[in-house]
Amino acid sequence: MIWFLFCVAALLGGYYIYGAIVEKIFGINKKRTTPAFSKQDGVDFVPIKTKKVYLIQLLNIAGVGPIFGPIMGALYGPAAMLWIVVGCIFAGGVHDYFSGMLSIRNGGASVPKLAGKYLGPTAKHFMNIFALVLLLLVGVVFVSAPASMITNLVNSQTDLAMPTIVMVAIIFAYYVIATMVPVDKVIGRLYPFFGALLIFMSVGLMAALAFSSDHSVLGGYELSQMFVNMNPHDLPLWPALFITIACGAISGFHATQSPLMARCVENESNGRFVFYGAMIGEGVIALIWCALALSFFDSVEGLSEAIMNGGPGGVVYDSSIGLLGLFGGIVAFMGVVILPITSGDTAFRSSRLIMAEYFNMEQKSIRNRLLMAMPLFVLGAILTQVDFGIIWRYFGFANATTAVMMLWTATAYLSRHNKFHWITTVPAMFMTTVVITFILNNSTLGFGLAMDISTVIGILLTLMITVYVIKRSKGKIVEDEVVEGEQGQATTNVASEIN
Repeated sequence: MIWFLFCVAALLGGYYIYGAIVEKIFGINKKRTTPAFSKQDGVDFVPIKTKKVYLIQLLNIAGVGPIFGPIMGALYGPAAMLWIVVGCIFAGGVHDYFSGMLSIRNGGASVPKLAGKYLGPTAKHFMNIFALVLLLLVGVVFVSAPASMITNLVNSQTDLAMPTIVMVAIIFAYYVIATMVPVDKVIGRLYPFFGALLIFMSVGLMAALAFSSDHSVLGGYELSQMFVNMNPHDLPLWPALFITIACGAISGFHATQSPLMARCVENESNGRFVFYGAMIGEGVIALIWCALALSFFDSVEGLSEAIMNGGPGGVVYDSSIGLLGLFGGIVAFMGVVILPITSGDTAFRSSRLIMAEYFNMEQKSIRNRLLMAMPLFVLGAILTQVDFGIIWRYFGFANATTAVMMLWTATAYLSRHNKFHWITTVPAMFMTTVVITFILNNSTLGFGLAMDISTVIGILLTLMITVYVIKRSKGKIVEDEVVEGEQGQATTNVASEIN
């Protein structure tokens, strides 16, 4: 229990200490007009109160990732909790803060546009394709996972034999509605309540575990085991753990979601709470589920057997019912189900906006929104027929690669403005090495090279990318941001690029 409480305290300390350092280096301007006001359209650019924006951001980024990922990552032992803490503070929180704040500084721009501005047109085209692929995978994962979980619950607790496809259709119908309507009509009204339910559910499960007479929080593990790979399937900790646990540590999916709330933030001073703070909140959720997985099944072998029999969704169901009883367990289980649904709809919403930005098509009219959204839903419906395990593997790699691109974008921004870029460069270098090593070593998705060769190549390529980004960016662009007058009205400076 002490180790778990230490991890939670470290996350909270990270928000107040390191989060403040990140904010200071970025340099907020409280007088700057945010896109919520300067581009207000009643659909996507809508001012929303800070507490609501935080809860919406938390739900947007917290799909099944901070639950399924830590459950699978717990197979490596308590070392998974260490990665959640370190990754969340020094990588994920920084990543989310810059993806949100750079979007605010650039009129609510999406991640492909940001990558294009700070890394060049090639990066923009790459990210347009990659972000859309990632978001489609997310949308599919966050249809399939909750549909399967709800179907299993209904069939196990009633005499019904409801097919999963029925629930898939219901969730898709909701996605269509939530993607099309103004952000403050469904998301702005329901998601703060769902966010509060999520927090209550997570704390409730952890409290039940703490007071359980049958299970102790990490009671069976020694402090020395926090740095040991305990995976019963002999899977290497490097680099697989850092791909397995993405949401809760660092997730590129968040870079696609932060611009949604960047269009609703009322003041730049709210950015640390909304973006960095929501990442810390997700980190706490990831810690809770990692601790639950390690503690409820008493050993990594017991957890492995539970995953093999029922998947991560089965682990959620068993631990919820086992700790809170039938009624409380079902409530907690449904709280988990809400997570992917409330992230899946915003995944499709982000896709619509990225497409609209690429084709320069305004989204105030319902006709244009339909034109951008419907092809995405058709592709998503087709992908739901692909095996969930295959989709999840590709999602993990795409997720980490998107995070890498966002971190290098932030590094280019800081370098251009002669600010301390190492707060983004160091996590960018680490995650770049992880991604390259993973794809070179993995025999299913990649090239199946030996681990030592893959790691060496990963390190060398990362060093080359680091030199290229910093050298290319250093002092190259004169500031082109919005400058505020005394009345808070925005005027734009003309940018010039020094060749």
